Amino acid sequence: MSDFSPGQRWISDGEAELGLGTILSCDARSVTVLFGASQETRTYSSRQAPLTRVAFGSGDRIRAAEGWTLTVDDTKEVGGLIVYIGEDDQGELRELPEARLADSMQFDQARDRLLTGQVNRNDWFDLRFRTLHHYHRVEQNPALGLAGPRIDLIPHQLYIADEVARRHAPRGCCWPTRWGWARPSRRG
Repeated sequence: MSDFSPGQRWISDGEAELGLGTILSCDARSVTVLFGASQETRTYSSRQAPLTRVAFGSGDRIRAAEGWTLTVDDTKEVGGLIVYIGEDDQGELRELPEARLADSMQFDQARDRLLTGQVNRNDWFDLRFRTLHHYHRVEQNPALGLAGPRIDLIPHQLYIADEVARRHAPRGCCWPTRWGWARPSRRG
């Protein structure tokens, strides 16, 4: 049995910029979601849909499609859909079904993603951490300048470059040649 029901509001884990999505249809194999703010329709596999159900809690401020805002006090579920109960801008007690939430609500800030349950798996975090650690190691490498050019260095060239780079004042004493090191002539 699917957890999806038409009218529910979900957000894409990989494309949060699409805004809130509304489930249009679902069956045993697929789920179709309309992202109204961006006018995009996506169809996902029901088993591995990269979607997170949007459910606001007490104290959250949500916006209705008509433009008014509601501070959530409580929720109830009616036919698989969430109905938010709370006070609007004028302090009146109102209900807002999730189908009438504003499509343009986005969850791209870290706090918003955390509160809506949009967290990545630990192995994804570990991959990002190892990648940043690797970039740090590469940037600390003393041969960083040799990593960018699109050239093939011959081992003796690397040796000579290393020897010159280790000297305090490499310009005035000697320079590499094809056969070895050359010293400047001392003509008076």
